[in-house]
Amino acid sequence: MEKKRILIIDDDTRNIFALTATLKAKAFDCVSCLSAEEALQLLKGDEKVDAILIDMMMPDMDGYEAIPLIKNINHRSGTPVISVTAQAMVGDREKCLDAGADDYISKPI
Repeated sequence: MEKKRILIIDDDTRNIFALTATLKAKAFDCVSCLSAEEALQLLKGDEKVDAILIDMMMPDMDGYEAIPLIKNINHRSGTPVISVTAQAMVGDREKCLDAGADDYISKPI
């Protein structure tokens, strides 16, 4: 059986390392991007991606801006996007879901 492939989008390599280690221990394959712009380029291609974990607080383009752009890529519109954020304030989950995320996870994972 083919492993599910998760795209991790985060500007902090420590977070990418931690998420990758956790997911690989659960038999997932991982690919990562250090920016939303890099991820959008990857997602416009034919790279296999079964789900996306995206940090909501990144420089240049944050997750709130990137999620609608990801969802507008025709062949990615059904790909689950899960927002990952250190902010666990009241209303943050709703804000992530309003941006188009399919689910929300707060750090640390």
